[in-house]
Amino acid sequence: MVTSMSKSIAVIGLQWGDEGKGKIVDLLSSQAAVVVRFQGGHNAGHTLVVDGVKTVLHLIPSGILREGVVNVIGNGVVVSPDALSSEIEMLENKGIPARSRLKVSTECPLVLSCHVSLDHAREQKAGGAKIGTTGRGIGPAYEDKVARRAIRIGDVFDTRSCNEKVEQLYDYHNFVLTKYYAVKPVDATAAQAALVQFADLVQPLACDTAELLHDHAGQILFEGAQGSLLDVDFGTYPFVTSSNTTAGAAITGSGANLFEIGEVIGVVKAYTTRVGAGPFPTELNDQDGQSLAQRGQEFGSTTGRPRRCGWLDAKALRRAIQINGVTKIYLMKFDVLDNFKEIKICVDYEGDSNIQSTFSSNPSGILSVKPVYESLPGWESDTTSVRSYSDLPTEAQQYVERLRELLGVEIAGISVGASRDAMVNSHQSLIP
Repeated sequence: MVTSMSKSIAVIGLQWGDEGKGKIVDLLSSQAAVVVRFQGGHNAGHTLVVDGVKTVLHLIPSGILREGVVNVIGNGVVVSPDALSSEIEMLENKGIPARSRLKVSTECPLVLSCHVSLDHAREQKAGGAKIGTTGRGIGPAYEDKVARRAIRIGDVFDTRSCNEKVEQLYDYHNFVLTKYYAVKPVDATAAQAALVQFADLVQPLACDTAELLHDHAGQILFEGAQGSLLDVDFGTYPFVTSSNTTAGAAITGSGANLFEIGEVIGVVKAYTTRVGAGPFPTELNDQDGQSLAQRGQEFGSTTGRPRRCGWLDAKALRRAIQINGVTKIYLMKFDVLDNFKEIKICVDYEGDSNIQSTFSSNPSGILSVKPVYESLPGWESDTTSVRSYSDLPTEAQQYVERLRELLGVEIAGISVGASRDAMVNSHQSLIP
């Protein structure tokens, strides 16, 4: 039985992704009628652990494990037919009736084999200056959307017309692949055949999702992918993803109306990680960084790549909170800090006055600024069994209270483990 929310909520990552958004969406989805994913593609990875069973999602919203909740892939998402088919099959093999709980916007652009080839060719040609994409074709698919040549889900239901569009698209991209990147062309015929099969799978799921959301006003949970510092406009440009990852994209990427979102929940790790190239002021290349990586099992859930690790960056977080209009924060992977004698928080950058120009004006991805740290004592005790804020060690509470002061927003909950129930409620919590 779904308990209705009093207002719709957007759940946004405030760092470089991998913050643990999936767990928070899964928790809050018990109150929602609809969970909608509004941007990104299968370059995202949301990990859920329920009753000891781990489920990794890339395209399908994190409310899929909840009976009675409709899960929507919104128009702002670029959809790989292969990835969506595989994810549905994975869930159904686990006994989760994915197709009965899932709807997909007919306006979603498709990620095709030509986009994947372009992604790989660009990164290879860039050499040492590469962005560090997942190589899954997300960027080229978004480019086709903006250039008005994308194949969208609604197109696949007219085979003849779709085949013509695919042939034109592949002619265009194969010219670039062969003449500029000097790599092999991609077979359009194989793509056409695959889309005929995909049409059979997706047709029962496809609908006008904007109308669906309108029918559930006030009961929607908007799920972001990646993180705010990867936003194509406000992130560490050019080392960013190809979509808007901030709260404003929840509207344009779903079809919900401008006044639908009543709460913006920010999700933050108790430290900072980043996958791929780009600036990272608090990165640690020492034993502390190695400890964070080992204890946090910091490997990308999508690519398996090791994540770069560092102390929490409060200055960057304040910027992300401002841009998103964050009202509350969930602090994730808190237990990873359990063994540290001393814990640091970056409160400023030495000599810096404009964080946006600092992050986005250096195409090499190397920052000249130095973080200014504030040190706090560690608690050096196990927090994984703690469920009440008052039961946290004094030093742990001091860390949380200092973050509250630095960030200026309520910390609504603290995650002390991967499982759904490993959560400490801090003061006024949204978790029932």
